[in-house]
Amino acid sequence: MSSTTYGVQTPAFVGGTKRLFIGGAWVPAASGKAFDTVNPATGEVIARLAQADQTDIDRAVTAARQAFEGPWNQWTHSDRQRLLIRIHDVVEKHFDELALIETLDMGAPLVRTRGLKSFLLQLILFYASQTAAGGVQTPLNALPGKFATLKIKAPVGVVAGIIPWNGPLLSQWWILGATLATGCTAVLKPAEDASLSALRMAELLQEAGVPAGVINVVTGYGGEAGSALAEHPGVDRIAFTGSPETGRRIVRASAGNFKRVSVELGGKSPDIVFDDANLDKAVPGVAMGVFTNTGQICAAGTRVLVQRRIYDEFIERLKAFSTSLKIGNGLDPQVQLGPIVSQRQLDRVMHYVDVGGQEGAELACGGRRLGGELAAGYFVEPTVFTGVHNDMTIAREEIFGPVASVMPFDTPEQALRIANDTSFGLAGGVWTQNLSTAHRFAQGIQAGTIWVNCYGVLDPQVGFGGYKLSGYGWKGAAEQVDSYLYQKAVYMNLD
Repeated sequence: MSSTTYGVQTPAFVGGTKRLFIGGAWVPAASGKAFDTVNPATGEVIARLAQADQTDIDRAVTAARQAFEGPWNQWTHSDRQRLLIRIHDVVEKHFDELALIETLDMGAPLVRTRGLKSFLLQLILFYASQTAAGGVQTPLNALPGKFATLKIKAPVGVVAGIIPWNGPLLSQWWILGATLATGCTAVLKPAEDASLSALRMAELLQEAGVPAGVINVVTGYGGEAGSALAEHPGVDRIAFTGSPETGRRIVRASAGNFKRVSVELGGKSPDIVFDDANLDKAVPGVAMGVFTNTGQICAAGTRVLVQRRIYDEFIERLKAFSTSLKIGNGLDPQVQLGPIVSQRQLDRVMHYVDVGGQEGAELACGGRRLGGELAAGYFVEPTVFTGVHNDMTIAREEIFGPVASVMPFDTPEQALRIANDTSFGLAGGVWTQNLSTAHRFAQGIQAGTIWVNCYGVLDPQVGFGGYKLSGYGWKGAAEQVDSYLYQKAVYMNLD
């Protein structure tokens, strides 16, 4: 596939039928089956992907196990650190291509995918700094006399990484980074709707010198390849990001050999605007807390709580900002919001828009699928509902699209009660100039990440995680790296 759109040349990697990356080699699916992957901005097929099944998962896990028990096991933390630095340099060199592949595959505007460069490179360097996390640790207390004691942290083994379609370029690195830093090996299954950046990354990892079998990438459907990977007895740890429903199946599947599990699931995050907030910052901050990546972010602040005194002004400003956003093909450098990833997901979003109206919410702006020159793609307007009550479906369930549900509140106590009246606990936001209010809500909101006078900021050294139905485990920081290791105690008789 080779074409130019908006002056952008399609990368040579895009097109044809992609194979599975197993044991350092590109191999077809055992069944010979493949399926289409589509550019959501145009509806056009841009490549075909090998459709992995149980046989392919067996091959990939076997390759990962052999690599784990082979020469990779003898690499020192300095060796792994140098490898990650080489990977950093290779990814930096090819980043523009990776960003373009991501835009073509899942629709995010180039202004967004290119903007991920600094963070992705920072993420890789963070994991390079963590390669010494394992090894021998000095004990706090030794037994007296003829005994010596020590504790060792060792890599858990083979990791199964199952990532979503809403940002695979970054999502894969929360798994790859910890795997390479600790000396584990991995089988990565990207989502069927957006697999190309993970496959291209596999090529780059090989170029940087990652040994055969250390990182394997298998494409396929969740119910087939994903389930086989989660259940596989040769897998020691699962890192999953996706829906709570699938997360439950992942946890059940882990019981066979008691795999270690981390699951980042959905969210219905509150973003709370107090009447002393700086609205010049709060309005665009809240809006993009919902609409960034066309609302396809687990931590999106889709429940917007606004103090009543400024409620009407805030709504008017939010409508004006929302309708000013340029929607279209992400290759257009002026575009701020791209398409929904698939027809299936678009149908889900439009279903929730209909339900919102049926339950009595008022459509302040948006709510339509876009036609005209965008009709072939999966585009929907940024949507704002007012008159929302927290018991409405659009305030309870994750929509995963550009839909904001705005609710008024009178007192801080009421705001905190509404904020925590949800099954989810991934994130939350607070907009205020009062330091006491900021601290009170940072402590009071029941969620893994809280932003004050900003939204969506991340630091790899701090990381993030979920609470309640949003899952458990941590991404980033030393805690995540530690979760890819297991601890053993050693007692030595020196007599």
